Amino acid sequence: MTNSADLHPDRIPGYDGGPLTHEAGFLDEPLFWLGHLGSCVHSEGAAELLFGADYDAAGEFQRRLWEQAKWPTFTIPLAGDHRLHVVYRTLTGEAGTDYLLHHPDWEEAEHLAQDDGHFMGPGLSWPELVAAADNALPGGSTTDPHARLLLLLPALGDDELPDDAVDRLAAALRACTGVEDPEALGTILLDAQGAPGPARWTTDGRGCAVNDGEYSSRNPANHFALPADRLSRVAGALAP
Repeated sequence: MTNSADLHPDRIPGYDGGPLTHEAGFLDEPLFWLGHLGSCVHSEGAAELLFGADYDAAGEFQRRLWEQAKWPTFTIPLAGDHRLHVVYRTLTGEAGTDYLLHHPDWEEAEHLAQDDGHFMGPGLSWPELVAAADNALPGGSTTDPHARLLLLLPALGDDELPDDAVDRLAAALRACTGVEDPEALGTILLDAQGAPGPARWTTDGRGCAVNDGEYSSRNPANHFALPADRLSRVAGALAP
């Protein structure tokens, strides 16, 4: 069972910055989601589907969010006492969103992805994302699978999606946002995915999930890739 004692930490080992603050209320605000998913739209048409008539209001909401001194942090508990943290790094000149994986026994968190001008990822395959969204473990920022799916979506990069992926994403968009055509938007978001784009996932000789993303720390071919033992523990923590 997940230990909820530090699911809303004021610091994350190995991660500098803050102050980290638990801001679960943002997840109930449709305007929050429009800005959160902004890096997943790569065309004017996609932007129109996402923001629609709320473009100015979403921009103002995001401006207030990024100008605050505190760093809004959201947590999704995983099996085996692991947890995913999504941190809004409201640092002037270096703002962005970081996706971190941690366990209380680890000396430091693993940096899976970052969503900013120096983006990194993908950090999650579709099966890993859905498993985290659906596990219903308590103690984190939300147990709502729709909100969890959208929260993790910018860290996704997977070029092999199941037939029901668009329906699943459209349901989340319908539940959490006010977009007019969630099916059309879901299709576009899954075609383009986050800033690093789709990647091909395979298993290495140790049975560990890895990808071929040019910007991913889970691609063993990259010079900045996680060492083999840490790749293995990440894959184990995220395994569906």
